Amino acid sequence: MVELPGGTFRMGDAFGEGYPADREGPVREVTVAAFAIDATAVTNAQYAEFVRATGYRTDAERFGSSFVFHLLLHPAAARHVLGRVEQAPWWLGVEGAAWHSPEGPGSGIQDRADHPVVHVSHDDALAYCAWADVRLPTEAEWEYAARGGLDGARYPWGDDFTPGGEERCNTWTGDFPYRSDRPGGHIGTVPVTAYAPNGHGLYNTSGNVWEWCQDAFDPPSDAARPAERVIRGGSYLCHTSYCNRYRVAARSHNTPDSSTGHGGFRTARSLPPNPEGPVPV
Repeated sequence: MVELPGGTFRMGDAFGEGYPADREGPVREVTVAAFAIDATAVTNAQYAEFVRATGYRTDAERFGSSFVFHLLLHPAAARHVLGRVEQAPWWLGVEGAAWHSPEGPGSGIQDRADHPVVHVSHDDALAYCAWADVRLPTEAEWEYAARGGLDGARYPWGDDFTPGGEERCNTWTGDFPYRSDRPGGHIGTVPVTAYAPNGHGLYNTSGNVWEWCQDAFDPPSDAARPAERVIRGGSYLCHTSYCNRYRVAARSHNTPDSSTGHGGFRTARSLPPNPEGPVPV
């Protein structure tokens, strides 16, 4: 984990580029106390250790299915497709898709120990946290850490998405959702330490996988239903033509039992207060 002294920072979208329904603004000063946060998203290897130690079964395993991006579906899983999401037909409900078989039956993670675990719900992330004696970051902590000390920047490295033509994160390149222009047509996750870290030493706070936060996105409208939870960071499917939520201020949400092939998490823990007080950023 990276230990941060806490401080006051400007949280939110300083450019007016967010979706109104996401409520990224207005920009406001927020103070966070000292905390520690994972330098990377939790990996397949780490989650496998948790499962071996506890026998835990994820929501996707208990429900029997999860959502897989259509171009990533394993050939052997074609007969296990349950249907498409009406508003986003590139998402397939796939029987047997889970953290250990992310593209459905026939797929595996043997060569992806250092990739972020996916197909984990908010509830699954909390179960891991309880075992590891950590917690999920608050949304404010996540953004403070993701900014890497930069005030109001679009991305963890500055305002230019590809400074000097250099790619800095794992998002969609090509014609979404049909064609990837990456070398070899690569789609999907990359190792958690791919690309350079931000100024605080955190990797991939833009792109790769969405990351769960503690916070509710909204109070639940129905007391019988759990509140949707905030997700941050965007994923390998984000593209300017469809979802520009790879900006550091961007936010979205999902139900706490939902899982997808582009959703993971990183963990945090509180630290003793900084004796010199909050540090301005």
